[in-house]
Amino acid sequence: MALEAPLLHKPATRFSPNRRVTATAAASLQLHRAPHPPFSFAKATRRIPTTMLAANAGAVTEPVTSVDSTLVRIVALVGKDSVSPLKGTPWEDVMLHTVKRLKWVDEGYEMLVFTDDICQSNDQNAVSFRMELQRADILVIVAVTYQESVEWIQTNSGNIGNIICFDSSPELQNKLGGSYIHREGKGDIFGKIFDTAESKKSNESMEVVQTVSQAWERHNSDDIRFCLLVIINGYIRPVPSLQNLRSKGLSTLSCMVKNCGPQILNCLLDPNCRKALQCLNECSPVDQVCNYRCIASYESPVLEAFSLCVLQKHNCLGLDAKIPDKPYVPPMVKFRGKDLCHETAEDLFVGWLGNLDWSWRVVAGQNPAYDQFPCQYQLFYRGKAKGSFWYEPVFQVKTLEGKMVWRRRKYRVKRNKVPAGTFQFSVLDNGVVSNESWTIVDVADDLSWGLFYYCGAARVAGQSYTGAVLVSPDGAYPNDVHRSRLVSALENCGIKEWELFTVNNSPCANPPLGIPEGSRLHSVIEVKDQKSMSGLAEV
Repeated sequence: MALEAPLLHKPATRFSPNRRVTATAAASLQLHRAPHPPFSFAKATRRIPTTMLAANAGAVTEPVTSVDSTLVRIVALVGKDSVSPLKGTPWEDVMLHTVKRLKWVDEGYEMLVFTDDICQSNDQNAVSFRMELQRADILVIVAVTYQESVEWIQTNSGNIGNIICFDSSPELQNKLGGSYIHREGKGDIFGKIFDTAESKKSNESMEVVQTVSQAWERHNSDDIRFCLLVIINGYIRPVPSLQNLRSKGLSTLSCMVKNCGPQILNCLLDPNCRKALQCLNECSPVDQVCNYRCIASYESPVLEAFSLCVLQKHNCLGLDAKIPDKPYVPPMVKFRGKDLCHETAEDLFVGWLGNLDWSWRVVAGQNPAYDQFPCQYQLFYRGKAKGSFWYEPVFQVKTLEGKMVWRRRKYRVKRNKVPAGTFQFSVLDNGVVSNESWTIVDVADDLSWGLFYYCGAARVAGQSYTGAVLVSPDGAYPNDVHRSRLVSALENCGIKEWELFTVNNSPCANPPLGIPEGSRLHSVIEVKDQKSMSGLAEV
């Protein structure tokens, strides 16, 4: 049965904005879980090949030499004039933006978006819609409640192997891998596999169900795309970024025991580390939001030693995540009418530090796993050594047990040779190295706000990510005078303003700020007036 509209949940506090240790290795111990690894999509019985679906639809198909070269065809049908919980943005706009975001992952993902009034139309667009529906691998139905549309879908979607319905009429049914799913209760977004003949597949399918359900309820653009990727990975063809993130059985176990016996034992004997493992085993290994919430809650030196040994030193999972290369985001070219140089770019990062006790405060961010922690302070400064530059984020985390704790990390920052305004960041966070590319997208001439884009990867943890942070000296959103420029800067990042999460910047009592003695600040820009944003000296 279709989904009832899930309640809008305020996103829970996630893991550190330094982005990005993973709990994958910890989860590989599989405490209190079934013997088979969850989210294991390798079994052929779970996949319905694209060519088979097309053949069932009566379409002409061509031989496919490689499953990875197969187009994935998705049709999204949204309720006309329906409004999403993403700051009231129309669902049609949200799904059209998702089309572009899917292309960043794989050019072979083709999604077309229609509004449900097309079901009652007979024009050329309606003809195209029906043709696309006949060859679709996935039908995504969002906020469709009009009875005539519901009946039309029920009559015309039988050939589609995968149907997912969100915030739509309960008369609509979900289907995964050709099996219908029965919703049992109100809090059950998908429910249970209804086809008893497919009972052997039901446990594995329920892993997909649970992951998609949890992700959809977070209502953000990253998780909407993530839901589709999980379905693609489970029933169409492998999604590389979602593969092999669980234990590889004996080879992983052998590597861990051979190289990291003491660290494993210490973790199992430590209450916090043990809670972290148990928490992580409740998450899908591909769900960064869930994983990082566990790390944030139970982070400890013992868990760090575990990750350092199993992942960073010995790479027992054999992972090799790459930094995403899409979208390409160009840096700002000029600041106050002059070409941006490396020294000025570093000064823009340093920002208000020296005038205030911090460089910037984060106003909002785009990434649901990393950019919405409360009370985020940024500290950028030049080190004692020639050419050294450092970044230290200071932020609060609300743990799963409801405690508010401060966290702090330390990144080494290096300039790219070209272009100015782009940098490489690296950090050892909870035992795992994360490498990131940062870009200064734009900074107002009066330093009243700035926008920094990042993309990165924790290679041995198998995690890649992108995001952006909007910053200001006081954590307040830029006023309307700057709005058109801000929207343009966000567009350069492939980000819509409605995607941003607003950071809670009060109360933020006693943040552990401060930088090492002997650190240097601005090289070109001088801050003259600590109380006025217009009191900055000229470059």
